[in-house]
Amino acid sequence: MRQWREVKSRNQDSLVFFRVGDFYELFFGDAEKGSRLLGLTLTSRNNGAAARVPLAGVPAKALDDYLARLISLGQRVAICDQVEDPAEAKGIVRREVTETVTPGTVLHDSLLSAERNNFVVALTEPTDERVGLATLDLSTGELFVQDVPVAELAAEIGRRDPTEILLPRSLDSGGDDGGGDGGGGPDSTAFGAVLSGRLRTFRDDWVFDYEAAADELKRRYAIQSLEAFGFQTKDRLLVRATGALLAYVAEIRPNGVSHIRTPDILRPGSAMLLDEMTRRNLELVEPLRTGEEGGTLISVLDESVTAMGARTLRHWILHPLVTAEKIWRRQEAVAELFDDLDLRSQLRTALGRMSDLERMAGKVGAGRVSPRELLGLGRSLAELPSIQRVGAGASSVMLRSLVDELDLLEDVRELIEVSISPDAPPTLQDGGVICGGYSVELDEIRATLDGARDFIASLQVRERERTAIPSLKVGFNKVFGYYLEVTKANLGKVPEDFVRKQTLTNAERYFTPELKEWEEKVFAAEDRIEKLEGDIFREIRGRVGMEVARIQEAGARAARLDALTTLAHVAVRRRYVRPEVHTGYEVEIAAGRHPVVETMMPTESFIPNDLGLDEDGRIVVLTGPNMAGKSTVLRQVGLIHLMAQIGSFVPADRARLAVCDRIFTRVGASDNLARGQSTFMVEMNETASIIHGATDRSLVLLDEIGRGTSTYDGVSIAWAVTEHLHEVVGAKTIFATHYHELTQLGDLLPGVKNMNVAVREVGEEIVFLRRLEEGGADRSYGIQVARLAGLPDQIIARARELLTELEGTHTGGGEGLGRFGEHRPASEPPPDQLSFFAGADPPILKRLRAIDPETLTPKEALDLMFELREEIRSGKDG
Repeated sequence: MRQWREVKSRNQDSLVFFRVGDFYELFFGDAEKGSRLLGLTLTSRNNGAAARVPLAGVPAKALDDYLARLISLGQRVAICDQVEDPAEAKGIVRREVTETVTPGTVLHDSLLSAERNNFVVALTEPTDERVGLATLDLSTGELFVQDVPVAELAAEIGRRDPTEILLPRSLDSGGDDGGGDGGGGPDSTAFGAVLSGRLRTFRDDWVFDYEAAADELKRRYAIQSLEAFGFQTKDRLLVRATGALLAYVAEIRPNGVSHIRTPDILRPGSAMLLDEMTRRNLELVEPLRTGEEGGTLISVLDESVTAMGARTLRHWILHPLVTAEKIWRRQEAVAELFDDLDLRSQLRTALGRMSDLERMAGKVGAGRVSPRELLGLGRSLAELPSIQRVGAGASSVMLRSLVDELDLLEDVRELIEVSISPDAPPTLQDGGVICGGYSVELDEIRATLDGARDFIASLQVRERERTAIPSLKVGFNKVFGYYLEVTKANLGKVPEDFVRKQTLTNAERYFTPELKEWEEKVFAAEDRIEKLEGDIFREIRGRVGMEVARIQEAGARAARLDALTTLAHVAVRRRYVRPEVHTGYEVEIAAGRHPVVETMMPTESFIPNDLGLDEDGRIVVLTGPNMAGKSTVLRQVGLIHLMAQIGSFVPADRARLAVCDRIFTRVGASDNLARGQSTFMVEMNETASIIHGATDRSLVLLDEIGRGTSTYDGVSIAWAVTEHLHEVVGAKTIFATHYHELTQLGDLLPGVKNMNVAVREVGEEIVFLRRLEEGGADRSYGIQVARLAGLPDQIIARARELLTELEGTHTGGGEGLGRFGEHRPASEPPPDQLSFFAGADPPILKRLRAIDPETLTPKEALDLMFELREEIRSGKDG
């Protein structure tokens, strides 16, 4: 218990799994918490003269299962193992924490998703509205660092989706987030909401100091100057975040950080920023409805043959390119693979025989690779020559670069082939790991062992002849070792030199001095073999570990090849075409299709649509009834654009697309009650984010604005937003709306054009044609859609009556309701009202626009008011 207390004092923020024999045990508060979280039986043990100690435990062989459950709950676990051989220890066996497992630093396969990275990120405190952000996947060694504006932090954290966030302790507001140091998070800071709901771990502020962080980087990578990695004088935030993250990982995994790659500094403009709205609304990697499977872009595109290829493709989708030259290089590679079936299929076949080199390198670097995994690494490396041979004839720049510069790692492969047995077991303790012929000493001991075992096996024949006991047999078990077994019917024939060892119901077991001598030879040889094999394996693992960086680079190249061949394979299978990506402004999509929706429909049943945007028509006001497909059109344009900018082919007959810097979406209605925000408030926040972030190179996709408030408030906001996008921002925009008043903008603003999703009426039924047409829709067909949804007939009938009355009031014709609900006959003239949206620029508005109030005298202003009043009364204003 003294040992446990010492360990716990250094790991107060973790559950300590304390190894005792075949179990990991939890004591005191850890036992109570562990029993509650894992459903373990809470018992106690007698602690000498002290009170009984709460106790709970799990079998050591089931550790991974319990770890997975705790990690999913955001818990930290310190694994405290026996680090001495009990047979050689003097007194209590020494124990030490061999690893601390946290959600962001797990290395166990059972706790990781093969198709996605597992990131831990470190954030500095905001400085001049910017933060340093370092992102690490410990399982692969990938390390990205960047300087991020606070306003963009949510988008970066969202697409990294880290399982753990490291923060300075000064940002701990003292709340309870269920993990980390028991603290909460920086909920009162400028970016507190960004971190809400994520596991936060706090470390002392000095760890994030520039000098301490710089020293950690220099020590970790054995360099004299940070300029070796491209850090500049201005990159103090980057250095602070990176150094703090490396110090944290080294603290909890002192022997597991040698495989971490050199920092990859991401400069602004290297990839498109995708905010949460866009990722969610376009359903890039996660479906809108939590818990659903499929229905995402990655579910359609990801037909990769390796886990590392799947992770790369996911990264590409979440980080679209914004430089035309880089997009063209990827396109060129995909196009060559698209056209060359043999090249594509042979590469996919060779890649499909490879294991996950990136994570395998991580295991080697962390000293956690098993004999069978090391054997798998060797077999994977054996595929590299065939990949290089197949790709030798490639003509595209990107493919040639990936293949020609591929390190075949022949020295590593040969080392594994000559040292690790082809039948290597899962664990070192199972024996038989090292190939015969690799170690002369090991071969000699094995020969001694085989000779001893052969002698013992032949002993049965000799003893049967000597004793005349035909049923005598030689056996072995782990408790009693080797023995001679004689049935009780033959006990009278047992010689005097047989020494009784064990009594059974129907037999007696014996040993002889000769058998004991050979047994000791066997046990001694087995012990020597086990120790020697362990030493040799660790030496081999260390030699392979020295080449981790080369293995990681080969894995990264194989991953990119897999992603490229996957894009080509999917393009052939889905009938995609290569888009023309240019640096101008125009967008032209001929027969575009939604890449996800079309996969959920019978073949050829999806209705494709044409769409064009240019300087003369950069904003499309898209009208049409509910269920007609407006949202599908919006999303498919966004997805086609994004696919083009990751280098993919697109679902269309033809596409000409301008590179855009951002894709913005505002789709659907949602609230954020936890933060006191109504549906309308969320809608306005999202709209404001678009207005402030969009440029004339952006693509803006709006599906309704202003629907969460009164009709006139909503239509006014929608009108003003559209005007601003047209006059100030200049972004290419598609605005799907039920506000038919907005179609008047097509007459008022030169860059606005109207389109609608066509329907046809057949009696009281409507037929959705799913086809885009020029012009605006004049009806929403909401009652027909309500009828399709199953509302009772009496509600539908009453709704038709009210619609007729309301439309009559609005248009001034037919019977309807007055302003306060009183009935007004059709013959009663409508009240005078100057419609905000009626007509196209009446003369009175032209006069008002031409007036400069600053130059009018009070007398002239008064005269002008009388003139305008007379014009309105006489109807001259139009």
